Amino acid sequence: MKRLLVTVLSMEAVIALLAIVPAKTLGHASAGTAAAVCGGIAIVALLLCGYVGRGRTALYAGSVFQAAVIASGVVLPAMYILGVIFAALWFTGIWLGRKWERDPSTGTA
Repeated sequence: MKRLLVTVLSMEAVIALLAIVPAKTLGHASAGTAAAVCGGIAIVALLLCGYVGRGRTALYAGSVFQAAVIASGVVLPAMYILGVIFAALWFTGIWLGRKWERDPSTGTA
């Protein structure tokens, strides 16, 4: 489960950084606001990558983070869409990870 969730958070950080230019170009926010919001999201996502896999607390922290990304859509509307997409990936990753760990036929050690 750890690898899957770290991948989701890593890609979320990359996509958040890539969203700065379109947000500025489309006029959703100033360059500074877009950079601050997206940069903050990217930094927190990367910090959570190191925390995932250390128990249930990390899963809760990641879930709260996904809600915060969606809420950042108030400042940067593109984050509503990105937040929902990555929240869906996050919760799917948790579900698949638990299913994988529970199934003895997967061959995991």
